[in-house]
Amino acid sequence: MKKLGWFLLLISTFTFAQNSALQQKINSIIKDKKATVGVSVLGFENGFTYNKNGDKKLPMQSVFKFHIAAAVLNFVDKGKLSLDQKIVLDKSNLLENTWSPLRDKYPNGGVEVPLSEIIEFTVAKSDNNGCDILLKLIGGTQTVQKFIDSKGIKGFQIKYNEEEMHKDWNAQYQNYSTTSSAVQALKKFYDGKLLSKKSTDYLMKVMISTSTGLNKIVEQLPKNTVVARKTGASGKNKDGLTGAENEIAIITLPNGKHYALAVFVSNSMETDAVNCKMISDISKTVWDYFNK
Repeated sequence: MKKLGWFLLLISTFTFAQNSALQQKINSIIKDKKATVGVSVLGFENGFTYNKNGDKKLPMQSVFKFHIAAAVLNFVDKGKLSLDQKIVLDKSNLLENTWSPLRDKYPNGGVEVPLSEIIEFTVAKSDNNGCDILLKLIGGTQTVQKFIDSKGIKGFQIKYNEEEMHKDWNAQYQNYSTTSSAVQALKKFYDGKLLSKKSTDYLMKVMISTSTGLNKIVEQLPKNTVVARKTGASGKNKDGLTGAENEIAIITLPNGKHYALAVFVSNSMETDAVNCKMISDISKTVWDYFNK
């Protein structure tokens, strides 16, 4: 029994030392930055955890499109929606003055596109109009909240859609998550505890095809690394404040194992380049930790 006790103490000490080394490197990246930075790491196979401000409720911005897409696919799993069903695009849902590759593709509306295309634009290209179309389809943000709550995911709140956030800078702070919540949600997703296998595989494929935020989590990772991710960014207000520069991701290691990483840079007075570089550097540090 004594030997087991010493063995557990040894493992605990080793884990603490590893965490301490990672903490030191991440602290050096965010040192003296005029920003609040939340970081959470979760090793899927080995259960490794790391948190820096992991329980702070920080604005998600477009990271919430992952949660929204999952809620929509839950309706698909239940037979209430179909990926093939047609969605009408017109001037009422292709709003101007917002990020929308979907509107760029169909500038005049007057077309019907499959639900799958709306999901893919919303997640992989972070389309704001697509986001609000999805929310309207399932009954609004409260439907997403109920779905996430039902899966036992804490530290998450969604109250406003993209159109509402565009009208009120402070609305983004009511759409929050902790980074710890984000990596736990990704783990449940990966484990098939959010959606059916078919919907899990589908959304994973969409997230792997994400084309936004190439200067964040994936920037310094080896080419061809498989990363399923969702980005989020607020831009700056008139005072030069960035509400959120974020990303969450499931990263596949060369040995076939996985970890989730969430980095939220909030209330930053740094430049966009500095905010994104912090995420990129933290991502590279975590990658090196898992590959040493």
